[in-house]
Amino acid sequence: MRIFVTGGAGFIGSQYVRALLSGELPGSDGARVTVIDKLGHGSNMDNLAPVAEHPGFRFVHGDICDAQLVDEVVRGHDVIVHFAAESHVDRSIDDARPFVTANVLGTQVLLDAARRHGAGRFVHVSTDEVYGSIADGSWTESQPLAPNSPYAASKAGSDLLVLSAHRTHGLDVVITRCSNNYGPYQNPEKVIPLFVTNLLRGRRVPLYGEGGNVREWLHVADHCLAIQLVLRGGRPGRVYHVGGGTELTNRELTGRLLESCGAGWDRVERVADRLGHDQRYSLDMTRIRDELGFVPQQSFDTGLKDTVEWYRENTSWWDR
Repeated sequence: MRIFVTGGAGFIGSQYVRALLSGELPGSDGARVTVIDKLGHGSNMDNLAPVAEHPGFRFVHGDICDAQLVDEVVRGHDVIVHFAAESHVDRSIDDARPFVTANVLGTQVLLDAARRHGAGRFVHVSTDEVYGSIADGSWTESQPLAPNSPYAASKAGSDLLVLSAHRTHGLDVVITRCSNNYGPYQNPEKVIPLFVTNLLRGRRVPLYGEGGNVREWLHVADHCLAIQLVLRGGRPGRVYHVGGGTELTNRELTGRLLESCGAGWDRVERVADRLGHDQRYSLDMTRIRDELGFVPQQSFDTGLKDTVEWYRENTSWWDR
Protein backbone atom coordinates (compact mmCIF):
# COMPACT_ATOMS: atom_id res chain seq x y z
CA MET A 1 0.00 0.00 0.00
CA ARG A 2 1.25 3.48 -0.89
CA ILE A 3 0.29 6.02 1.77
CA PHE A 4 0.54 9.78 1.37
CA VAL A 5 0.95 11.47 4.77
CA THR A 6 0.60 15.22 5.20
CA GLY A 7 2.32 16.89 8.15
CA GLY A 8 4.38 13.76 8.70
CA ALA A 9 7.25 15.59 10.41
CA GLY A 10 4.95 16.91 13.13
CA PHE A 11 4.17 15.35 16.49
CA ILE A 12 1.29 13.00 15.63
CA GLY A 13 2.15 12.53 11.96
CA SER A 14 5.72 11.43 12.69
CA GLN A 15 4.51 8.96 15.32
CA TYR A 16 2.20 7.46 12.70
CA VAL A 17 4.98 7.24 10.10
CA ARG A 18 7.47 5.68 12.53
CA ALA A 19 4.90 3.15 13.74
CA LEU A 20 3.80 2.34 10.20
CA LEU A 21 7.29 1.73 8.81
CA SER A 22 8.44 -0.21 11.88
CA GLY A 23 5.51 -2.62 11.48
CA GLU A 24 3.88 -1.68 14.78
CA LEU A 25 0.49 -0.94 13.24
CA PRO A 26 -1.89 -3.58 11.88
CA GLY A 27 -1.75 -3.99 8.12
CA SER A 28 1.49 -2.03 7.78
CA ASP A 29 3.63 -4.78 6.22
CA GLY A 30 5.15 -3.56 2.99
CA ALA A 31 3.80 -0.03 3.37
CA ARG A 32 5.45 2.69 1.29
CA VAL A 33 5.08 6.18 2.72
CA THR A 34 5.45 9.61 1.16
CA VAL A 35 5.51 12.48 3.65
CA ILE A 36 4.84 16.07 2.66
CA ASP A 37 5.64 18.76 5.23
CA LYS A 38 6.52 22.44 4.94
CA LEU A 39 8.70 22.15 8.07
CA GLY A 40 7.08 25.01 9.93
CA HIS A 41 7.54 25.64 13.64
CA GLY A 42 5.56 22.53 14.65
CA SER A 43 7.58 20.13 12.49
CA ASN A 44 11.07 18.71 12.88
CA MET A 45 13.01 16.40 10.57
CA ASP A 46 14.60 14.82 13.64
CA ASN A 47 11.18 13.29 14.33
CA LEU A 48 11.65 11.16 11.22
CA ALA A 49 15.30 10.26 11.77
CA PRO A 50 14.48 6.67 12.90
CA VAL A 51 12.94 5.91 9.48
CA ALA A 52 14.91 8.28 7.23
CA GLU A 53 16.86 5.41 5.62
CA HIS A 54 13.89 3.04 5.36
CA PRO A 55 13.48 1.88 1.73
CA GLY A 56 9.74 2.56 1.89
CA PHE A 57 10.14 6.20 2.99
CA ARG A 58 10.13 9.34 0.86
CA PHE A 59 10.08 12.95 2.04
CA VAL A 60 8.80 15.94 0.07
CA HIS A 61 9.47 19.43 1.44
CA GLY A 62 6.40 21.42 0.50
CA ASP A 63 3.14 23.11 1.48
CA ILE A 64 -0.24 21.40 1.08
CA CYS A 65 -1.58 24.73 -0.19
CA ASP A 66 0.69 24.38 -3.25
CA ALA A 67 -1.85 22.77 -5.57
CA GLN A 68 0.64 22.08 -8.37
CA LEU A 69 3.09 20.31 -6.06
CA VAL A 70 0.34 18.30 -4.35
CA ASP A 71 -1.03 17.24 -7.73
CA GLU A 72 2.40 15.99 -8.76
CA VAL A 73 3.28 14.03 -5.63
CA VAL A 74 -0.10 12.54 -4.65
CA ARG A 75 -0.46 10.64 -7.93
CA GLY A 76 -0.20 6.87 -7.53
CA HIS A 77 -0.99 6.69 -3.82
CA ASP A 78 -3.69 4.42 -2.45
CA VAL A 79 -4.49 6.38 0.72
CA ILE A 80 -4.12 9.95 1.99
CA VAL A 81 -3.76 10.46 5.76
CA HIS A 82 -4.10 14.16 6.47
CA PHE A 83 -2.42 15.42 9.66
CA ALA A 84 -1.07 18.77 8.44
CA ALA A 85 -2.62 21.68 10.32
CA GLU A 86 -1.93 24.83 12.24
CA SER A 87 -2.95 23.71 15.71
CA HIS A 88 -2.03 26.10 18.52
CA VAL A 89 -5.08 27.85 19.98
CA ASP A 90 -3.21 30.81 21.47
CA ARG A 91 -1.54 31.62 18.15
CA SER A 92 -4.89 31.38 16.36
CA ILE A 93 -6.27 34.00 18.73
CA ASP A 94 -3.36 36.32 17.87
CA ASP A 95 -3.67 35.78 14.10
CA ALA A 96 -6.27 33.46 12.57
CA ARG A 97 -5.28 33.87 8.93
CA PRO A 98 -2.59 31.15 8.76
CA PHE A 99 -5.06 28.73 10.36
CA VAL A 100 -7.74 29.39 7.77
CA THR A 101 -5.20 29.10 4.96
CA ALA A 102 -3.60 25.85 6.09
CA ASN A 103 -6.56 24.09 7.64
CA VAL A 104 -9.32 25.07 5.22
CA LEU A 105 -7.65 25.88 1.90
CA GLY A 106 -4.98 23.20 2.36
CA THR A 107 -7.60 20.54 3.00
CA GLN A 108 -9.54 21.51 -0.12
CA VAL A 109 -6.37 21.30 -2.24
CA LEU A 110 -5.86 17.75 -0.98
CA LEU A 111 -9.48 16.76 -1.59
CA ASP A 112 -9.27 18.03 -5.15
CA ALA A 113 -6.09 16.03 -5.76
CA ALA A 114 -7.62 12.93 -4.18
CA ARG A 115 -10.56 13.09 -6.59
CA ARG A 116 -8.41 13.70 -9.65
CA HIS A 117 -6.07 10.81 -8.92
CA GLY A 118 -8.49 8.30 -7.47
CA ALA A 119 -7.05 7.99 -3.97
CA GLY A 120 -8.72 4.96 -2.40
CA ARG A 121 -9.35 6.55 0.99
CA PHE A 122 -8.95 9.98 2.58
CA VAL A 123 -8.39 9.95 6.35
CA HIS A 124 -8.85 13.38 7.90
CA VAL A 125 -7.42 13.85 11.41
CA SER A 126 -9.42 16.39 13.39
CA THR A 127 -10.09 17.43 16.99
CA ASP A 128 -12.69 17.39 19.75
CA GLU A 129 -12.41 21.19 19.89
CA VAL A 130 -14.80 21.51 16.92
CA TYR A 131 -17.68 20.83 19.36
CA GLY A 132 -16.96 23.73 21.69
CA SER A 133 -17.37 22.95 25.39
CA ILE A 134 -19.48 20.44 27.31
CA ALA A 135 -20.37 20.72 30.99
CA ASP A 136 -21.51 17.13 31.59
CA GLY A 137 -21.53 13.86 29.72
CA SER A 138 -19.70 13.18 26.45
CA TRP A 139 -20.21 14.12 22.82
CA THR A 140 -21.30 11.55 20.27
CA GLU A 141 -20.36 11.91 16.62
CA SER A 142 -23.80 13.40 15.85
CA GLN A 143 -23.18 16.46 18.05
CA PRO A 144 -23.49 19.73 16.08
CA LEU A 145 -20.26 21.64 15.62
CA ALA A 146 -19.90 24.79 17.75
CA PRO A 147 -16.22 25.83 17.79
CA ASN A 148 -15.14 28.64 20.10
CA SER A 149 -11.60 29.47 18.92
CA PRO A 150 -10.31 30.44 15.46
CA TYR A 151 -8.27 27.21 15.42
CA ALA A 152 -11.32 25.07 16.20
CA ALA A 153 -13.42 26.97 13.66
CA SER A 154 -10.83 26.33 10.94
CA LYS A 155 -10.80 22.61 11.79
CA ALA A 156 -14.60 22.51 11.78
CA GLY A 157 -14.52 24.09 8.33
CA SER A 158 -12.10 21.47 7.07
CA ASP A 159 -14.26 18.68 8.53
CA LEU A 160 -17.29 19.98 6.64
CA LEU A 161 -15.34 20.18 3.39
CA VAL A 162 -14.25 16.55 3.82
CA LEU A 163 -17.80 15.36 4.48
CA SER A 164 -19.10 17.40 1.53
CA ALA A 165 -16.59 15.67 -0.75
CA HIS A 166 -18.12 12.36 0.26
CA ARG A 167 -21.71 13.48 -0.16
CA THR A 168 -21.18 15.41 -3.40
CA HIS A 169 -18.48 13.42 -5.18
CA GLY A 170 -18.60 10.04 -3.45
CA LEU A 171 -15.01 10.36 -2.19
CA ASP A 172 -14.15 7.63 0.33
CA VAL A 173 -13.48 9.76 3.42
CA VAL A 174 -13.31 9.07 7.15
CA ILE A 175 -12.72 11.58 9.94
CA THR A 176 -11.17 11.05 13.36
CA ARG A 177 -11.73 13.56 16.15
CA CYS A 178 -9.33 13.11 19.03
CA SER A 179 -8.86 14.39 22.56
CA ASN A 180 -5.65 16.07 23.79
CA ASN A 181 -2.57 14.11 22.72
CA TYR A 182 0.66 13.71 24.68
CA GLY A 183 3.87 11.75 24.26
CA PRO A 184 7.45 12.12 22.96
CA TYR A 185 8.41 14.49 20.14
CA GLN A 186 5.65 17.00 20.98
CA ASN A 187 6.50 20.65 20.36
CA PRO A 188 7.23 22.49 23.64
CA GLU A 189 4.54 25.09 22.93
CA LYS A 190 1.97 22.48 24.07
CA VAL A 191 1.10 22.23 27.74
CA ILE A 192 2.77 18.96 28.84
CA PRO A 193 6.13 19.46 27.08
CA LEU A 194 6.03 23.19 27.93
CA PHE A 195 5.65 22.45 31.63
CA VAL A 196 8.17 19.61 31.62
CA THR A 197 10.87 21.51 29.74
CA ASN A 198 10.35 24.63 31.87
CA LEU A 199 10.63 22.60 35.06
CA LEU A 200 13.74 20.79 33.83
CA ARG A 201 15.30 24.20 33.10
CA GLY A 202 14.42 25.44 36.58
CA ARG A 203 11.81 27.87 35.26
CA ARG A 204 8.25 28.54 36.34
CA VAL A 205 5.18 27.21 34.53
CA PRO A 206 2.07 29.23 33.55
CA LEU A 207 -1.32 28.00 34.78
CA TYR A 208 -4.39 29.60 33.21
CA GLY A 209 -6.76 31.10 35.80
CA GLU A 210 -7.67 28.68 38.59
CA GLY A 211 -6.74 25.65 36.51
CA GLY A 212 -10.27 24.27 36.52
CA ASN A 213 -10.55 23.55 32.79
CA VAL A 214 -10.92 19.83 32.09
CA ARG A 215 -9.22 17.89 29.29
CA GLU A 216 -9.24 14.23 28.26
CA TRP A 217 -5.77 12.82 27.57
CA LEU A 218 -4.74 10.37 24.83
CA HIS A 219 -1.28 8.91 24.25
CA VAL A 220 -0.10 9.61 20.72
CA ALA A 221 0.68 5.91 20.09
CA ASP A 222 -2.92 4.99 20.92
CA HIS A 223 -4.16 7.75 18.65
CA CYS A 224 -2.14 6.38 15.73
CA LEU A 225 -3.41 2.86 16.38
CA ALA A 226 -6.97 4.21 16.18
CA ILE A 227 -6.19 6.06 12.93
CA GLN A 228 -4.91 2.83 11.40
CA LEU A 229 -8.02 0.94 12.47
CA VAL A 230 -10.21 3.65 10.95
CA LEU A 231 -8.14 3.65 7.77
CA ARG A 232 -8.57 -0.12 7.38
CA GLY A 233 -12.12 -0.63 8.61
CA GLY A 234 -13.96 2.66 9.04
CA ARG A 235 -17.17 3.19 7.11
CA PRO A 236 -17.02 5.83 4.33
CA GLY A 237 -18.43 9.19 5.36
CA ARG A 238 -18.18 8.36 9.07
CA VAL A 239 -16.70 10.33 11.97
CA TYR A 240 -14.92 8.37 14.71
CA HIS A 241 -14.04 9.67 18.17
CA VAL A 242 -10.65 8.80 19.67
CA GLY A 243 -10.23 9.54 23.38
CA GLY A 244 -7.87 8.35 26.05
CA GLY A 245 -10.41 7.99 28.85
CA THR A 246 -8.47 10.05 31.43
CA GLU A 247 -10.01 13.41 32.38
CA LEU A 248 -8.03 15.88 34.49
CA THR A 249 -8.36 19.51 35.38
CA ASN A 250 -5.39 21.60 34.34
CA ARG A 251 -4.58 21.99 38.03
CA GLU A 252 -4.56 18.21 38.52
CA LEU A 253 -2.32 17.79 35.50
CA THR A 254 0.02 20.48 36.82
CA GLY A 255 0.27 18.66 40.14
CA ARG A 256 1.27 15.42 38.41
CA LEU A 257 3.89 17.18 36.31
CA LEU A 258 5.35 18.97 39.33
CA GLU A 259 5.63 15.65 41.16
CA SER A 260 7.22 13.94 38.14
CA CYS A 261 9.85 16.67 37.91
CA GLY A 262 10.49 16.94 41.65
CA ALA A 263 9.16 20.50 41.87
CA GLY A 264 6.72 22.31 44.15
CA TRP A 265 3.80 24.68 43.65
CA ASP A 266 6.12 27.65 44.11
CA ARG A 267 7.16 27.01 40.50
CA VAL A 268 3.62 27.76 39.25
CA GLU A 269 2.72 31.21 37.95
CA ARG A 270 -0.96 32.06 37.64
CA VAL A 271 -1.67 33.85 34.36
CA ALA A 272 -4.76 35.49 32.86
CA ASP A 273 -7.17 32.97 31.41
CA ARG A 274 -7.21 32.33 27.66
CA LEU A 275 -9.84 34.25 25.67
CA GLY A 276 -12.88 32.04 25.01
CA HIS A 277 -11.31 29.20 27.00
CA ASP A 278 -13.43 26.02 26.67
CA GLN A 279 -14.25 24.55 30.08
CA ARG A 280 -14.36 20.85 29.26
CA TYR A 281 -14.04 18.36 26.41
CA SER A 282 -15.20 14.73 26.53
CA LEU A 283 -15.68 12.18 23.74
CA ASP A 284 -18.02 9.20 23.62
CA MET A 285 -16.03 6.34 22.06
CA THR A 286 -18.81 3.81 21.65
CA ARG A 287 -18.64 3.83 17.84
CA ILE A 288 -14.92 3.16 17.42
CA ARG A 289 -14.98 0.55 20.18
CA ASP A 290 -17.99 -1.34 18.87
CA GLU A 291 -17.24 -1.09 15.14
CA LEU A 292 -13.43 -1.37 15.14
CA GLY A 293 -12.51 -2.78 18.54
CA PHE A 294 -10.37 0.17 19.61
CA VAL A 295 -9.43 0.38 23.29
CA PRO A 296 -6.54 2.63 24.48
CA GLN A 297 -3.52 0.51 25.40
CA GLN A 298 -1.50 3.07 27.37
CA SER A 299 -2.44 3.98 30.95
CA PHE A 300 -2.09 7.68 31.62
CA ASP A 301 0.18 7.24 34.67
CA THR A 302 2.65 5.08 32.74
CA GLY A 303 2.42 7.20 29.60
CA LEU A 304 3.04 10.44 31.47
CA LYS A 305 5.99 8.97 33.35
CA ASP A 306 7.55 7.71 30.12
CA THR A 307 6.92 11.06 28.42
CA VAL A 308 8.63 13.03 31.18
CA GLU A 309 11.59 10.64 31.01
CA TRP A 310 11.82 11.07 27.25
CA TYR A 311 12.13 14.85 27.60
CA ARG A 312 14.62 14.38 30.41
CA GLU A 313 16.76 12.09 28.25
CA ASN A 314 16.43 14.06 24.98
CA THR A 315 17.46 17.55 25.99
CA SER A 316 19.21 18.11 22.64
CA TRP A 317 15.88 17.64 20.82
CA TRP A 318 14.08 20.49 22.61
CA ASP A 319 16.77 22.76 24.09
CA ARG A 320 17.46 24.85 20.99
